[in-house]
Amino acid sequence: MSRKVYIETFGCQMNEVDSARIVSLMIAEKYEATRVLSEADLVLLNSCSIREKADRKIYSALGRLRRWKGSRPGRLIAVGGCLAQQEGKTLKEKAPHVDIVFGTHNIARLPELVRSAERRESPVAVDLTGDTGHWEVLPYHAKGTASAMVTIMQGCENYCAYCIVPFVRGPEISRPPADVLAEVGKLAERGIPEVLLLGQNVNSYGRKEGGVGFPELLRRISRVPGVRRIRFITSHPRDLDAETIGLFSEIEALCPHVHLPLQSGSDRVLAGMGRGYTRKEYLGKIDALRMARPGIAFSSDFIVGFPGETEEDFARTLEAMEEVRYDSAFSFRFSPRPGTRAARMDGAATAAMAGERLNRLQELQARHTRERLGRVVGTVTEVLVEGNSAKDPSRLCGRTSCYKTVNFTPDPGGNGLFRRVEIRSAGTHTLSGVEGGAYG
Repeated sequence: MSRKVYIETFGCQMNEVDSARIVSLMIAEKYEATRVLSEADLVLLNSCSIREKADRKIYSALGRLRRWKGSRPGRLIAVGGCLAQQEGKTLKEKAPHVDIVFGTHNIARLPELVRSAERRESPVAVDLTGDTGHWEVLPYHAKGTASAMVTIMQGCENYCAYCIVPFVRGPEISRPPADVLAEVGKLAERGIPEVLLLGQNVNSYGRKEGGVGFPELLRRISRVPGVRRIRFITSHPRDLDAETIGLFSEIEALCPHVHLPLQSGSDRVLAGMGRGYTRKEYLGKIDALRMARPGIAFSSDFIVGFPGETEEDFARTLEAMEEVRYDSAFSFRFSPRPGTRAARMDGAATAAMAGERLNRLQELQARHTRERLGRVVGTVTEVLVEGNSAKDPSRLCGRTSCYKTVNFTPDPGGNGLFRRVEIRSAGTHTLSGVEGGAYG
């Protein structure tokens, strides 16, 4: 009887695709993936450390797993990802029932580490070696998958004042373009029509290695037969160049949606963060993207309460949001991360002040999101089906090319991953519609 592995993923899309690779690695070791915790022989937490709240979630989950492990001999607990990279042996000191700790550059070693743990050893592997062996493993994709994430690079060298990522993901390493294209080709052959290209800063792809840069990579991927949609995340505003912006009018498959983190609308705060661009430069790139692809959608990230942020600085952020009118945004209170420059800065907003500012920002964004969704009502749009609607299994759920979620009633005779849907109404975060109708 095969052993079973249960994986819980915290954090970003990079962790999600790493978890999918881990599933493939463990299948090769005669493990079977399960979504039922009680069935598992091995539990793996793929962790995040971008904020203190993420750290607490991992340790809370580990606390709950203590009883699970003790209920049957031979069960193992592994922790990977960014918190594992950050904490190393300290994680095992805080949670002694953990058997394996492995960092972001040690994924390919996981089968070996599991075998060590089965021999009652206690492996910790957190060296930032630059090992990219896990890229050779095709991530696991369930039958019927419509969209797949493809890692094109890992690491970051921007060292923004608040960010832990360069310390836990290491320096930038770009994946060879031939390997990226080979993976995209395999996905397309399986009938997966959409790819999401991943990197901590995709716009710097290939710059250290020379040769193929990000714009040329996009062109080559667009020529792979069967690829109908291309997305990418994350872009750093400083490095988003005119050539990449121009591709939105050149490549039909390049989806009209860009996630472009602003973080703050204040030049003074942006300088303190070490972001490397001004508000004017950022808004100029928004304008250029809208010229290249009219109707393009934008999402962003914001941090409130950064050390030194005044009410005037925060007002500048709200002004920038009013100007751009993002389709969606991720926003958080400043969370000092160990080893970062911002952790040593004075003048962070109090929890109460930061919370009040966050509420105001999120209320404004909610209004903009409703406005953006409302504009789609009454139109007919193409939706890529991702599965059944969570609230009503008789309906389908998918995304538009602008990355808006649509729940819709299918035509009884309809088939295929792409459906033409008439949008009838808008909710707080999603659209609702009926399959059919003619494009206007």
